[in-house]
Amino acid sequence: MRRRTAFGVVLGAAAAAALPANAQQPPRIVAVGSSITEIVYALGAEKLLVGVDTTSMYPEAARKLPQVGYMRALSAEGVLSLKPTLIIATTAAGPAGALDQLKATGIEIMILPDLYDYESVITKIAAIGKVTGKVAEADAMIARGRAAMQALADKLAAVKNHPRVLFLLSMTGGAPQAAGRDTAAAGIIKLAGGINAVDGYSGYRPLTPESVIASKADFVLVTRQTVEAMGGTQAILDQPSLNRTPAGKAGRIIEFDTLLLLGFGPRTPEAARELAMALHPDLARAP
Repeated sequence: MRRRTAFGVVLGAAAAAALPANAQQPPRIVAVGSSITEIVYALGAEKLLVGVDTTSMYPEAARKLPQVGYMRALSAEGVLSLKPTLIIATTAAGPAGALDQLKATGIEIMILPDLYDYESVITKIAAIGKVTGKVAEADAMIARGRAAMQALADKLAAVKNHPRVLFLLSMTGGAPQAAGRDTAAAGIIKLAGGINAVDGYSGYRPLTPESVIASKADFVLVTRQTVEAMGGTQAILDQPSLNRTPAGKAGRIIEFDTLLLLGFGPRTPEAARELAMALHPDLARAP
């Protein structure tokens, strides 16, 4: 299960201060988490990156950097081989043993919140702006994001119907693996004015046919990667039990790029708006 450690507890010393005025060398940063990498690039601080984790696939340039493994299965040796002076990660990073090894070396480690709401995105942007010397850029990005999210919230305030949305991560052995509480999918659905159709558990779990039907989903939300793996949207809608939901009967399926939808980084206002427009078609005609 994803660790939901409080921001004030896990934030490393690096987040508490900006780059020292007398610093002789810029920090050598390893970014662990796609949202961290996206923020660094969006702030124009990408020259400080010496490595990223394997989830850091946007922007395209990030894929060319040395990789330190999957964010939840880091190798301390792999990270140390890049000689970083600062590691920036989210609370989803692990395992704990690898992080402890890295901390023991004296390298600064900044752990930022991964709580799947927009306030945690703002916290990440502000902290990264501070340690990369991009405070003005971070402030501007935050202002734009707040304005976009407020504009969306104003439109959603007039919405009376909040559709039930079933997010499917995959079809494991024919059983749909769906997002429950405390997931990025649940977070973005809420921001877009929808209701997560599954809330009986946290994280992602396979659903029984009965649970799929009981979800009463009005929409099925999937990533483009899942659509490709399943052989198209119709193949997903044709799954037993799924075709007995309102979404399946009406053919209402929405697909998104994974990192855009679930990244909770600089593009989250864009993702929330696009999803809201898909869930509430009348919003597109609203002033």
